[in-house]
Amino acid sequence: MAELATVARPYAEALFRVAQAGNLAQWSDLVSELAQIGSHEEVLAYARNPKVLDSDVIAAIKALLKSPLNAEANNFLSMLIENGRIALLPEIGAQFALLKNAAEGAADAEITSAFDMSEAQVAELIKTLEKKFSRKLKPFVTTNPALIGGVRVVVGDEVLDTSVSAKLQQLRSALVA
Repeated sequence: MAELATVARPYAEALFRVAQAGNLAQWSDLVSELAQIGSHEEVLAYARNPKVLDSDVIAAIKALLKSPLNAEANNFLSMLIENGRIALLPEIGAQFALLKNAAEGAADAEITSAFDMSEAQVAELIKTLEKKFSRKLKPFVTTNPALIGGVRVVVGDEVLDTSVSAKLQQLRSALVA
């Protein structure tokens, strides 16, 4: 995994520099789409097939995209395919998102709740979390009944776990020790 990140980093950084000179939001959408396409095993198998020409792989990926490719994006995709690095797309997408968030002073917040949360509850929670983490947060909310109650928030490498499950685990550890 670390090797993929190391190889993907220069691609993501170069792509981000190009995106900053243009429309960052459009580039972000395009890179996200490419990352999703590059994560499908069928696409990777097709790209690895020695009987399939690079131009056919490019055409197939273009057909799967919702966003049109500009000249820079087309060159980027062509270079990845010619160098057999199409499998890097998901990691390039992840690193591009991190670079974009850092430039915007934002971060992704993975919020896991024991129960479904309303929009108002999420907004209030994000408001509180933005004060705690001192940056703008982009929430991604999921539900996991195993938490019993409360929420678990992951922002980058920081974890805030206020779930009942975590409290029970702490209590168990204290009693066993």
